[in-house]
Amino acid sequence: MIQNLQLYNTISRKKELFEPLNAPHVGMYVCGPTVYSDVHLGNCRTFISFDLIFRYLKFSGYKVRYVRNLTDAGHLEGDRDEGDDKFAKRAKLEQLEPMEIVQKYTLGFHDVMRMFNTLPPSIEPTATGHIIEQIEMIKTIIANGYGYEVDGTIYFDVEKYSKEYNYTVLTNRNLEDMLANTRELGGQDDKHGRLDFALWIKAKPETLMQWASPWGAGFPGWHIECSAMSAKYLGQEFDIHGGGLDLAATHHTNEIAQSEACSHHQPAKYWMHTNMLTVNGTRMSKSAGNGFLPGELFTGNHPLLKKGYSPMTVKFFMLQAHYRSTLDFSNEALEASEKGFRRLMSAISLLPKLKASEEGDFEIEQLRINCINAMNDDFNSPIVIAELFEAVRIINTVYDGGAKISSIELEKLNTLMNDFVFDVFGLKDEDSSNVELNDILDMVITLRKDAKENKDYATSDKIRIGLQEIGIQLKDSKEGTTWSKV
Repeated sequence: MIQNLQLYNTISRKKELFEPLNAPHVGMYVCGPTVYSDVHLGNCRTFISFDLIFRYLKFSGYKVRYVRNLTDAGHLEGDRDEGDDKFAKRAKLEQLEPMEIVQKYTLGFHDVMRMFNTLPPSIEPTATGHIIEQIEMIKTIIANGYGYEVDGTIYFDVEKYSKEYNYTVLTNRNLEDMLANTRELGGQDDKHGRLDFALWIKAKPETLMQWASPWGAGFPGWHIECSAMSAKYLGQEFDIHGGGLDLAATHHTNEIAQSEACSHHQPAKYWMHTNMLTVNGTRMSKSAGNGFLPGELFTGNHPLLKKGYSPMTVKFFMLQAHYRSTLDFSNEALEASEKGFRRLMSAISLLPKLKASEEGDFEIEQLRINCINAMNDDFNSPIVIAELFEAVRIINTVYDGGAKISSIELEKLNTLMNDFVFDVFGLKDEDSSNVELNDILDMVITLRKDAKENKDYATSDKIRIGLQEIGIQLKDSKEGTTWSKV
């Protein structure tokens, strides 16, 4: 196992040496999507980032239990227990049962994750499948004095909790300022304090999703599900809790409060957060009209996009930015990533064609060390990509006859690319999966070769130019002809 992994801990605001509570076992919980609509790109960035972390921890020799939940109940439109239930509202809009909505968008979410070639989590629990666990946790919070009931709704007493614990430990916000800036909500004066949040919400007669509880029919609040499910599958203390940065201020803050109110200690040792997305420098959001869904990005069916980009191009684009940095979408940046990804895959396709020499001009071990050092520095994927493109330069130089490589170093080069491009990054060659296209192009290249040997240069040039016009670039060398997309 790699021992010197450093990761940035949101709760301490610095990089820390990763020391699992029970090595080689690692417990990691990541807040999953609320499956009432199509998954958005901000979610995708988070899940791709934690897929990278999951993959690298496994690559490093750890035995990882990765838990990522599905929120299929209890998430109201507002984070402060106001508004309609998201599932009920969407169900009425689409004239479906709420669980039909859940099924539809869960399948859609899984389809997108497969397109991005992310590994499935070890466990994917749902809120509706863990109502009993949530009720039991709420009962413990009440018994410990941090919860109270008002007419069938259970609230968490933030003010009482704050007398013993630091409610803002994750964000370092000033509690007094939060109280001053939190407005009272009409119809919710039954809360003891402005920052109190619902653990269990009393159902109205027309509420579609409701369950029996000691306090009457109702449904769980949004935050309690993650506290209950992380404790069930990872224990009251585990290693990593992750999610998008937008969850830190409310959802994750309340998770910590709930867990401490039960067990009197924080649930996770390390808190990790991915940063937000922007489009041409402006924060991506539905209200700004600059948000696009993964499907729109793949097809180009959006006013802000010049064309569509493949899932691997988008994933490669995301990996070119550190997970804690803002990621800015633009057509120019996506086009540059498309070219870079094709260059990377084209070089990898040349590896089987390289001829090894008795002596060589390269030592690959330092590249591998550089990649490992970058990943150990808070999963710094952009630095790894830079090192991989040094490997691309070596491959192309050897292929073109400009340098030699020994059989031992060639084997190391193959291992390097397989380990980091495919295993750690989870990229895949989208062209290589298209067997029919490969077969057709092999045949066309053979026809061009025959034309050249027969000195029919007009036909040879016509084939080359025609392929170039549809985005296929031919490259001639003494080893033969290869192709790549341009």
